[in-house]
Amino acid sequence: MAKKLPKTDVVVVGLGWAGSIIANELTDAGLEVIAIERGPWRDTARDFNVASVTDELRYNRSQELMLRTRQNTLTIRNNLSQTALPMRSWGSFHPGNGTGGAGNHWAGITFRFQPEEFRLKSHLIERYGAAAMPEELTLQDWGVDWQEMEPFYMQFERLAGTSGYASNLNGIKREGGNPFEGMRSGDYPTPPLKQPYGPTLFAEAARSLGYTPFPVPSSLVSQAYTNPLGVSMGPCTFCGYCTNYGCANYAKASAITTVLPVLVRKENFSTLTHCEVMKVTLDSTGKRATGVVYMDSSGDEWEQPADLVIVTAFTFENVRLMLLSGVGKAYDPVTNTGTTGRSYAYQTANSVQVFFDDKNFNPFIGGGAVGMGIDDFNNDNFDHAGLGFFGGGSIRVTPIGSAPIAYHPTPDGTPTWGSEFKRQVKKNYLSSMSIGCEASNYSTRTNYLSLDPTYKDPLGRPLLRMTFDFTQNELKMAKYCTDRVGEIAKAMNPREYFLHPMKGHWNSLPYQSSHVVGGFIMGADPSTSSVNKHLQVWDVPNLFVVGASAFPQNPGYNPTGTVGALAFKAAHAIRNYYMKRPGEMITA
Repeated sequence: MAKKLPKTDVVVVGLGWAGSIIANELTDAGLEVIAIERGPWRDTARDFNVASVTDELRYNRSQELMLRTRQNTLTIRNNLSQTALPMRSWGSFHPGNGTGGAGNHWAGITFRFQPEEFRLKSHLIERYGAAAMPEELTLQDWGVDWQEMEPFYMQFERLAGTSGYASNLNGIKREGGNPFEGMRSGDYPTPPLKQPYGPTLFAEAARSLGYTPFPVPSSLVSQAYTNPLGVSMGPCTFCGYCTNYGCANYAKASAITTVLPVLVRKENFSTLTHCEVMKVTLDSTGKRATGVVYMDSSGDEWEQPADLVIVTAFTFENVRLMLLSGVGKAYDPVTNTGTTGRSYAYQTANSVQVFFDDKNFNPFIGGGAVGMGIDDFNNDNFDHAGLGFFGGGSIRVTPIGSAPIAYHPTPDGTPTWGSEFKRQVKKNYLSSMSIGCEASNYSTRTNYLSLDPTYKDPLGRPLLRMTFDFTQNELKMAKYCTDRVGEIAKAMNPREYFLHPMKGHWNSLPYQSSHVVGGFIMGADPSTSSVNKHLQVWDVPNLFVVGASAFPQNPGYNPTGTVGALAFKAAHAIRNYYMKRPGEMITA
C-alpha cells in the first residue's frame, strides 16, 4: 500500500528538457511543483569536470549517461509475426538517465521543423494528389501550424543560446542560411560556429553542384552568452568529446546548463531523484488524473496527489506509463483502432564515407553540432512526383570528434582486425571524412508500441514492446538521397568513397540515432491522436504528456528543438488557458 503524501499543485514526471522548461514556467506562475526523476542528480561541475569528462571508455563505450537496461529496457521485433525479445544493451538509441535526461549527451543539432511538416498529409495531397500516397503510410497533420509554433521555437533557441544564421528573417530572405526554413521572427541568439576543414570542403563541393550549404544550427554556443533566465554559457572549444558526453565548458545547452540552476533555487519547486513513477492515478471516472504513485530507492511506495500531472519523460517511458496507467485505448494494428502506442517512428540513417590521399582533417577536433549542411533533398524540398516515395534527409558534415577507441576509418572490404586493418587505420585516420544523411521516417500501421505479454521489469511491470521496421517508402528514399550524397562526394575528388544507404530490416545493434518519436501523438481528432495541440490528453484534461512521443511522424531533422518548443507551448497553454478554467479541455 502506497503512503499518501500532501497534495501539490503540479507533479512533473521526468526532469529533462521538457520537464525542466515546464516546471520553471509553472513555478513562475506561482504554482507549487514537485518533479520526480528516475535517475540521479546531474551537475556540470561534479559530473562533467574538465579533468574527467574526456573519458571515452566511461562515457562512449560504457554509456555512463544512459539508462541501465537492468533498470528498464524494451522488447523488439520487426513485425507482428515475430516474438519480441529484450534489448540487453543499448545499440540503435541511447535513452538518458538522470536530471537533464538525454539532453546531457545529445549532439546539440537544433533544427526547426519546416512549416509543411505540421500539416504533412494535407500538404502532400494538395501537391501530388491522394492517389500518389503510398498505401503503407498513415500520415497525419499535427493539429497545429507554423504560426503557432514559431514563437515557441524562438523561446527555446533563446534559452539554449542556439547558434546559426537566419535565412528568412521576418520575410526578408538573406544569403548564407538555410533557404528552406520557415519565416523567423528573430535571428539566432549567437552567430554560427566557425567551421573546420571537412565541413568547408563539403560546402564548396555542394555549392559547385548548385546546392545551398548553410551552417548547421547548433546549441553549442559560439560565444559567451547569457540566456533570458540569467544563466551564462561559454563558447564551444571543439574538444571532440561531445556526443555521448556531458559538456565541461558549459557550452552545450542542456537543462542542467540553462534551466535547472534557476529552478532549484525557487521555494515552490522540489525534486525527488532515484524515484521510479509506477503509474498515473485516475479517479473512478477515468476522466481526471489524481496524481502519481512512485517507488523510492529504498523500495517504499508513495502516492503523490496533484491537481495537475505532467509527464515529460523520454518517448518510450511516456508511452509505457500511459499504457500502464490505462490512459487512452491501446492501439490495435489489426483493427487500426486505439491511440496509445500508435504511429511510432524513428529516423533513417545513411552516410557516405570518403577517403583522400592529400587531406588532413584533424578529426580529433569537433563537436556534436559543428558543421555544414544542405536541405535540397530533405522533406518535400524537391519534387517527388514519380519517385515512388515521400520524405528525404538533412545532408551534412558534422565532425563530432574522432576518439581513438571508436574511430577506425577503413575502406569497405578491409578486415576488422590484423595487420591490414592497422595499416588502413594508420593510412586513413587523418584523411577520411563522413557525409551523413539523417532522413525521415513516416508512420505506418504496423509500426507501434505496446506492452509485452511476457517480459517484465524488476518491479514486475510489463516491458514496452516495439514493433518496427523500415518500409519500402523509407528504403527507396534512402537509396535516392544517398545517391545524391555520392554525387557530392565525387565532386570533392577523393581517392575513393563508399555509399551506405539504409538497407533491409531495422537492426537494433548499430547506433543510428536516439530520435525515437510517436506513440502518444498530437492531433485534432481524438480517434487518431492522444493529445490535442496543447499536449493535453483527450478526456483527461488535467493530464499533459509532452515530448517527442507527440510527433505523428518524423521529418529529416533532429527532434530536440521541436521538443523544447512543444514544452514552451504546453506551459503557455496551462498558464494562459488552463489555469483560468482548471479541469476543462483547452479549445483556444
